[in-house]
Amino acid sequence: MTDRGSWVRSSIGRVLDAALGPYQTAVLRIGISLTWLLFLLREYPHRQELYGPDGPWSWSLARQLTGVNGAFSALMWWRGQVWFEVVYALAVLCSVLLMLGWRTRTMSVLFMVGVLSLQNRNVLVGDGGDNVLHLMALYLVFTRCGQVWSLDARWAGRARAAGARGDRVGPLLWGVLGTVLAAVTVAGQVRGEWLVPAILWTVWLGQGLFWVVERRARWVQPRVLLGAVGNVVHNGALFVIMVEACLIYATAGWYKIQGSRWQDGTAVYYPLHLDYFSPWPGLAGLLSTHGTLVMLVTYGTVIAQVAFPFTLFNRRVKNVLLVVLMTEHAMIAVVLGLPFFSLAMISTDAVFLPTSFLRRMGGWAESLRGQLLPHARRTPATVPRPVEDASRSHDRNRHEGAGGARR
Repeated sequence: MTDRGSWVRSSIGRVLDAALGPYQTAVLRIGISLTWLLFLLREYPHRQELYGPDGPWSWSLARQLTGVNGAFSALMWWRGQVWFEVVYALAVLCSVLLMLGWRTRTMSVLFMVGVLSLQNRNVLVGDGGDNVLHLMALYLVFTRCGQVWSLDARWAGRARAAGARGDRVGPLLWGVLGTVLAAVTVAGQVRGEWLVPAILWTVWLGQGLFWVVERRARWVQPRVLLGAVGNVVHNGALFVIMVEACLIYATAGWYKIQGSRWQDGTAVYYPLHLDYFSPWPGLAGLLSTHGTLVMLVTYGTVIAQVAFPFTLFNRRVKNVLLVVLMTEHAMIAVVLGLPFFSLAMISTDAVFLPTSFLRRMGGWAESLRGQLLPHARRTPATVPRPVEDASRSHDRNRHEGAGGARR
């Protein structure tokens, strides 16, 4: 009983004292934002047909649909070409800034707004990867995904080393976005379900509260409390992301088992002969001529998807199956022409990668950066710390060391 009680206290302490999985959430942030950015750039010539006000799925039809299903879309606030171009350009810009990790908390919210606005504008387009992007954009808002591999973390490390204090850009950005949100809310343009408006207001008020508390050096207890709350929210969101990935694979695998084509081992054969899923007809034809290979891929896909949630209890087996699933998605991207779906799934799978492997990847990337940019200034490696956008205060109260609190 004593050992069990100490284990419970230790687990609770980890959840409260630190935002777990800093490298995993950083990879997820980079992968998801890169996926959405590449999609927006590829579809830029076709953006009018997909999401434009005069596209086949007209603005009036979209407004009727969002009025029925309660979906959030900033494109429904005003009708017109100028507003559409502004939203599309902001979606591209926020994807770039989130990928780089500039003001990650703010950019994660704006990134979510961009994803929901465009996807809910026309729900009739997508390849399955849009659902993954939709969910991950929501979950990223609640994570501290800029602890490592971000401009925020790099600049915070330099500021701590230099003893700098204060942040002017964060409060200014917070005030501007708060004014816009208030104006839109008063105008009655924030329609739909309560979830997205509640997220926007909660994050905005929370950022302001974090900044006020951080500016008061004597408010040790409130800082500790807010830090613990932030860690719990981050860790809870990370857990939800992992559960979501397991549900995706489990449901896909068990539904495949019920299909006759998956049972007889021919399910992979038929998509290879569809023009829509054959960007490389020669490669698809070559693969489809090997019946044994098609059967092995069919059964292997089902086995890997059904087994994946259970392999989380064994690290070695889990890592092997992760390689199998990521390889499978890479093949889907090339053979079936679904690159964005595959990249979204690979980014989601990355939350299960070992921290040691991700740290080695970071070291390789830093070494490559040093070779390509030999005169670039390097920031000393530091222990990952969460970095908040509107309150990037770089001083740390001495009394917090005993409590082990982190923002």
